[in-house]
Amino acid sequence: MMQHWKLKIRALAVMAVAVMLGACAGMHGVSQDKVDLALKHKAKQLEQYKLGPADVVSVSVWRNPDLSVSVPVRPDGKISAPLIGDVQAAGLAPEELAANIREKLAVYIREPQVSVVVTSMGSHEFLSRVRVTGAVRAPATMPYREGMTVLDIVLSAGGLNEFANANNTMLYRKVGNETVGVPVYLKDILLKGDIRTNYEIQPGDILTVPERLL
Repeated sequence: MMQHWKLKIRALAVMAVAVMLGACAGMHGVSQDKVDLALKHKAKQLEQYKLGPADVVSVSVWRNPDLSVSVPVRPDGKISAPLIGDVQAAGLAPEELAANIREKLAVYIREPQVSVVVTSMGSHEFLSRVRVTGAVRAPATMPYREGMTVLDIVLSAGGLNEFANANNTMLYRKVGNETVGVPVYLKDILLKGDIRTNYEIQPGDILTVPERLL
């Protein structure tokens, strides 16, 4: 009989937690289904890097140091290489650019061996950044790092200011064509050590900490 009551109490406790979480989402005006979907969503990773303006590439030609250069991709999408002049780079993978340079150099030297390495990925910089705005001491945009959490980016922004309404914080994440707001109980994280909403950050996420009404 005692075991039966323990099971009933445990079941009621689980139901209470579920109701509480649903109510919390409702208080923020967010569908729990959408929140769950956003938390499961993983930012799309680039299958193959395509060059773009502001990237910097290192072009190496074996046994021809005078033809080896480090150059930026210009706004018009081209790079300038010794002997062959301008070469289209934007929209190509590094291997494709190397093949094009090799083909052009073959007019001047026998069987050139060319490699292209991206040394600065300026064109994709903002796609992989995360941002924290609102009632923090230093609103910031910062490079995404694998494993970073809500707390990491808040601390990187200098922490909360004195006007923060921390438990109404929202984490905005792009899911398909829709931006979903995920409630974050930042006050509970900071003051109670309750890390249930200390979610892992994805590239492109925006964390917004509102100010409280005076």
